[in-house]
Amino acid sequence: MASNPSQQNDSKLARDLAKILRDSELTEIELERGELRIRVAREIHAAPIAYAHAPAPAPAPAAAPQAASTNPPETPASTKAADPASHPGAVKSPMVGTVYRKPNPESPNFVSVGDAVKEGDTILLIEAMKTFNPITAPSSGKITEILVDDAQPVEYGEPLFIIS
Repeated sequence: MASNPSQQNDSKLARDLAKILRDSELTEIELERGELRIRVAREIHAAPIAYAHAPAPAPAPAAAPQAASTNPPETPASTKAADPASHPGAVKSPMVGTVYRKPNPESPNFVSVGDAVKEGDTILLIEAMKTFNPITAPSSGKITEILVDDAQPVEYGEPLFIIS
C-alpha cells in the first residue's frame, strides 16, 4: 500500500518547520496553505537569573569595630532605600527588563537629577524581550532622584525615579 504523496509532502513540511524552530530563537511557527494548517511550537525553559548586587553587603558584619563605625552611614542609606517605593512621586517599573537611561550609547541621558520634566517626557527606556519601552513622566515636576543605573535589570514594581 503506497502512502499518499500529499501526506508525505505535509510530513516533510512539518519536519522542515520543526528544524527552523530548532535552529532559530522562535518558539512557534504556523503555516496555512488552503485547507492545510500546520503549527509547530516548543516550550523554552529559561534558567533563573541571579543578581550579584544583593549578597555583596553580607561579609561586612564579621569585624565588629568596623561594623560599628560604618553603621551610622548605612542606616540613612537603608532608610533611604526603603523610602522610594512609598514616596508619592515614585514611578515604578511597569515590567521586568533592563533599564537604559539614554537612547543610544553615544547620547546623553534622557534626564538627570534636578531636571524639570513635563508629563509624557521620556525619562528612560526598559528593554524587555528585545523591545525598548519608553518610561515617561506621569506628571510634571522635578526629577529629585534616579534610583536605577544604566543597563541595570529591574523587576516589576521596582521604583525607578522620583518626581517632586
